[in-house]
Amino acid sequence: MPPDERSIIHVDMDAFYASVEQLDHPELRGLPVIVGGLGPRGVVSTCSYEARPFGVRSAMPTAQARRLCPDGIYLWPRMARYEEVSAQVFEVFHEVTPMIEGLSLDEAFLDVTASLRLLGSVETIGRRIKDAIRERTQLVASVGMGPNKLLAKLAGELSKPDGFRRITAAHAAQELAPLPAGRLWTVGKVTEEALHRIGVRTIGELAACDTARLTRALGRQAGVMQALARGEDNREVVPDQAEQSIGAEHTFDTDLAELAMAESWLLRHCERIAARARQRGLTGRTVTVKLREPPFVTYTRQARLQAPSASVSDIYDVARGLLQGWWRSQRHPRLRLLGASLSGFEGRRQQDLFEAGSSTPASDDVQDRINSRFGSGSLVRAGVLRTRERD
Repeated sequence: MPPDERSIIHVDMDAFYASVEQLDHPELRGLPVIVGGLGPRGVVSTCSYEARPFGVRSAMPTAQARRLCPDGIYLWPRMARYEEVSAQVFEVFHEVTPMIEGLSLDEAFLDVTASLRLLGSVETIGRRIKDAIRERTQLVASVGMGPNKLLAKLAGELSKPDGFRRITAAHAAQELAPLPAGRLWTVGKVTEEALHRIGVRTIGELAACDTARLTRALGRQAGVMQALARGEDNREVVPDQAEQSIGAEHTFDTDLAELAMAESWLLRHCERIAARARQRGLTGRTVTVKLREPPFVTYTRQARLQAPSASVSDIYDVARGLLQGWWRSQRHPRLRLLGASLSGFEGRRQQDLFEAGSSTPASDDVQDRINSRFGSGSLVRAGVLRTRERD
């Protein structure tokens, strides 16, 4: 199908992490909320719209954010909670199309071309998505629509917050022309500076620029960029592939020099990894531990389980052995970051006809049921509690 006949929707949750915090804690509504690492090495993950007038932005060092917004509310991320809400959002997507390309917990492209005959116009589907997300999560999503990824994403971005906008192929050039060249996909800071050197500052000027001149400045990408500047984008929505790995990691504000504490953090990661694997009906064969010592030297250690598993104890036993082996090999072991992951997935093994009960260990089963009812992290193993004290 020609690209200009496709119907693509881009959905991006507004200030997702901060909005979840304001949802769960109503007293924070209307206040500048900044979510991210809170130590000297911390970085802002996201911030509420109330924080943005102060100049706070995602990916900014938290120390800089504190200088700009000293009275802001600074919170650690609660990834398990954000994943729960994300699952609700993606359930909405699956109700309108199987063609979903997730970009993150709170952002995705949807190709709804095949859904138009059944569900109505692209605007009708977009409004259905936006309203369903608000009804089920009480959160706001910005929805952009267009004949391709480029225009759908720009439509959403240009109408944020609480966005809802469609850019058609016929009006693409008009909509794009006044925008800074840096708003265009593939145009990063270095490329934008190269464009400025030849007098190109807007997307319209990029589209109209002499191709030979543009090629001398940018090389072989010149033609692709000019096509994008005209609103042409042939990229397809690629449905999510099977998950390759499930991981968790943490960067410490103060280097970790105690093995017992490192083991507690590793157990915390393994609980989270195993729970996510069970939720997806997966069992994995390969355990990987990621270790970063200061200032920035990273090691990985990997081993295989005897049989595919999503059991906390199975994963932790192997991961702990890898951690201890690395620890013994270092003269002065210290960790800036510790992570773990499970990979080599297979579908959940079928229960043997003569095997009583669930194949999930009883402790994991109880933990899943309690955390499902009362929220992630409600029940953890005793060894994990030390990490909460360090938080």
